[in-house]
Amino acid sequence: MATLNDMDSIKRAKREWSERAEKSGKKRNAKFTTVSSAPIDVLYTPDDIENINYLADIGFPGEFPYTRGVHHNMYRGKMWTMRQFAGFGTPEDTNERFKYLLEHGQTGLSTAFDLPTLMGRDADDPLSEGEVGICGVAASSLADMEILFSGIPLNHVSTSMTINAPAAMVLAFYIAVAEKQGVKSQELRGTIQADILKEYIAQKEWIYPPKPSMKIITDMFTYCAKELPQFNPISISGYHIREAGSTAVQELAFTLADGFAYVEAGIAAGMDLDEFAPRLSFFFNSHLDFFEEIAKFRAARRIWAKRMKYKYGAKNPKSWMLRFHTQTAGCSLTAQQPENNIVRTALQALAGVLGGTQSLHTNSMDETLALPSDKAVKIALRTQQIIAEETGVANTIDPLAGSYFVEALTTRMEVEAEQYFEKIDALGGVIPGIEEGFFQREIAEAAYRYQSEVDRKEKIIVGVNEYEEENEQLEIPILTISPEVEVKQRKRLADLRQSRNSAAVDQALASLQQAAVDGSNLMPRFLDAARAYATLGEMCNALIEHFGIYEEPAVF
Repeated sequence: MATLNDMDSIKRAKREWSERAEKSGKKRNAKFTTVSSAPIDVLYTPDDIENINYLADIGFPGEFPYTRGVHHNMYRGKMWTMRQFAGFGTPEDTNERFKYLLEHGQTGLSTAFDLPTLMGRDADDPLSEGEVGICGVAASSLADMEILFSGIPLNHVSTSMTINAPAAMVLAFYIAVAEKQGVKSQELRGTIQADILKEYIAQKEWIYPPKPSMKIITDMFTYCAKELPQFNPISISGYHIREAGSTAVQELAFTLADGFAYVEAGIAAGMDLDEFAPRLSFFFNSHLDFFEEIAKFRAARRIWAKRMKYKYGAKNPKSWMLRFHTQTAGCSLTAQQPENNIVRTALQALAGVLGGTQSLHTNSMDETLALPSDKAVKIALRTQQIIAEETGVANTIDPLAGSYFVEALTTRMEVEAEQYFEKIDALGGVIPGIEEGFFQREIAEAAYRYQSEVDRKEKIIVGVNEYEEENEQLEIPILTISPEVEVKQRKRLADLRQSRNSAAVDQALASLQQAAVDGSNLMPRFLDAARAYATLGEMCNALIEHFGIYEEPAVF
């Protein structure tokens, strides 16, 4: 009988099995690939992982290269943070939802801002009309943030904020709110997304060109390393890259490439790598191909650890650890038969847990139709709690390690990601790649390929291109945002502009502009402007005069 180490016998037996299987004549007419169109073999055996060195490539949880997880005890020591994306309407509306979620067992807040806020515009900006409070909460000033976090002690809750181009300004609002609560900056825990590179690649919510945007990022790194030691100043995000249509490997490679670009920018700014790298965090999508997603998370940790240790020379083991938040795939949700989305989300969440995530957001079944209702949010949160408390998957660490398929897939994704890194390096790095449209073309081609497979029914989406229901009736409640939200927010801003000290605002904005010109750290100036109740739009506009506005090159 062949042993696990007798590869010749295993390979011979596998060939003989393949011949017998081929003669069986039973085949489904289907395309056996991952969601990302990567081919999958019918069977995986020890010969598929014969070149893997356990200690060097897999190892143990909490130890280099962290393939099996960043903590020795993983979920036996601390369950992942359960977050639900929340933000809609006025700050009062979202504050009420925050408290509802905390009361029902959520352990961290995740803040969604509306489109005007994401673009650095105030609620009373003409271009904000019709969008205020629609896809998230409106937050134009410190006054809004004070209401948003009213009654929520910021030294006892971890807060994630999804915002990028104006992230530094919003972080200044958050710090100022904490000051008013009597909470020291050193006590604040959480993450602000701030990943501007992925905006140019995928999500398209930018203000300034890449180089001044990177200056703002490194200023945040420097400030947070000294003043907010428990706060992550960036969440390097693959989520939106995947939502834009990328494959799993593209999400993995492009996200890590962005991470390396931030590392290099921090080093170029004169920072000690081991001072800021431990606070870098990541944000990944968990899509529907169960094993591909688990392999992606494992490969991400291994790639990051090797690069940080061997290429960049990080000495602190915490700099080698890739810590990440996971959100289930919004792009996989369907308007048809929306209850099916509960099942999709549960499987995606399970993949995130088995992949070793530190934090998890589960999408609600109605999010493809509108912002989630209270009931849908509760079901999404209960999904996480059932996985944590009832399935037993948190009892042991990385339970799929050693699977011939999972290990082979993890290695393949690492190899293919490295091939992308070589292409990006050949272009001169991430920013030249953005300027040439490399990332945008790669994602567009992947999205087109996937949609073509759906159209040809090579990929089945239940309830959409198969198992459809005629005359389907929508039977779930949908959250709607009243037009009064915009009226209320505009009035609040008008009242603020009348009541604040205009001279202090003007002085703070002038100081901010001067800091942009002389190259000094912008974060203290953002804080001064926030404390004076300068608005988000005023701060953003103050920098446009020096930094300019980015215009994306056409990509064909």
